[in-house]
Amino acid sequence: MATAALPHPTPSFLLAPPGVYRPQHDTRLLTRALCREGVAPGSEVLDLGTGTGALSVAAARLGARVTAVDISWRAVLTARLNALVARQHVVVHRGDLTDAVPGRAFDLVVSNPPYVPSPIDRLPRRGPARSWDAGRDGRALVDRICDDAPSALRAGGVLLLVHSGLCGTDATLERLERAGMKATVTDRVLIPLGPVLRSRLPWLRHEGLMAEENEEEVVVVRAEHA
Repeated sequence: MATAALPHPTPSFLLAPPGVYRPQHDTRLLTRALCREGVAPGSEVLDLGTGTGALSVAAARLGARVTAVDISWRAVLTARLNALVARQHVVVHRGDLTDAVPGRAFDLVVSNPPYVPSPIDRLPRRGPARSWDAGRDGRALVDRICDDAPSALRAGGVLLLVHSGLCGTDATLERLERAGMKATVTDRVLIPLGPVLRSRLPWLRHEGLMAEENEEEVVVVRAEHA
């Protein structure tokens, strides 16, 4: 499969201090999907695991009313500052995914969660690895988002979720379908392995998650709530 062309890099105004996930290929791919979604002015968007707030700022620029969530205080403060610098209104909460917005439903949920398979099952509670480690199968956060999406969306609402093919694209589609959502892959792109995956190549190959390839597939899954 040929590597797809990616959109232009995230605007340079975004601050990304140590410990906050710096926007990369997956962020830009999901931003492209968000812009393609045709977000109506005034629609309500939830950004789960906002990091720097890149997706939140993009949604706010489209006229959406944006709520962002991250479990890291450093990310929360960074997202608030980036929204301020961009002159966009984004409400940022500290919390654990949808637990931070109980009882609320949105028109669109976007998420670029941690999804990298790790030799350690336990999720890190601090440090930079909290931005990418997601258990041995990489699905600790992805599964929760799939399960919570129906209650976080209004009828006809849409989930846009980006993750690595290493943690199982079919598993995501099947889990969303079981949750009553219509799910498809809208984007696939091959990217060079980053430093984290390169450092784990022997383990990934031992686990059968990678063969001899030196690229990682990243996908955007779109799921619509009936």
